[in-house]
Amino acid sequence: MAPLVAMSDEPIPFTPASGDATALRRAFGRFGTGVTVVTTQTPRGPLGMTANSFASVSLDPALVLWSPAISSKRHDSFVAAASFCIHVLAADQEALAQHFATQGHDFSPFDWTKGPGGAPTFAGALAQFHCDTFAVHPAGDHSLILGHVRHIAMRDDGAAGLMFDQGRYGQFTPRD
Repeated sequence: MAPLVAMSDEPIPFTPASGDATALRRAFGRFGTGVTVVTTQTPRGPLGMTANSFASVSLDPALVLWSPAISSKRHDSFVAAASFCIHVLAADQEALAQHFATQGHDFSPFDWTKGPGGAPTFAGALAQFHCDTFAVHPAGDHSLILGHVRHIAMRDDGAAGLMFDQGRYGQFTPRD
């Protein structure tokens, strides 16, 4: 099947069953998101993963979710983790996001400390959500990991967040 290419601002219709996974990925990529790095402590040492599949779920109890791909070599370790930390990245933390997008065991380029639940914690994040795993649900080629938030640290300095849109990193520029 030929890739879908728009020649105007009119949407190009297709179905997910069309077999064009690239077009589906591109369509999902039209939704700009914030960027997180999720960390946990494993028997082999610290582990991290960049994720943009983060969302708040509930205020009472405080629940969040994120969604690692089953095909990821890090998937099983995160699904088995009793606790983890989600770092909402600042615009100046792109190097952290890029690093943990490709591998998860090398923490040497970055300073980190052990967080309240034991997960590695990076300074400079806009928010840190230290969670106990609440539930894990299968969801197609991903798993949904729900975290019960036990501790939060948050910057309140107005710093911009790191964004991901159409395969590119950037930041939101507000209108005056």
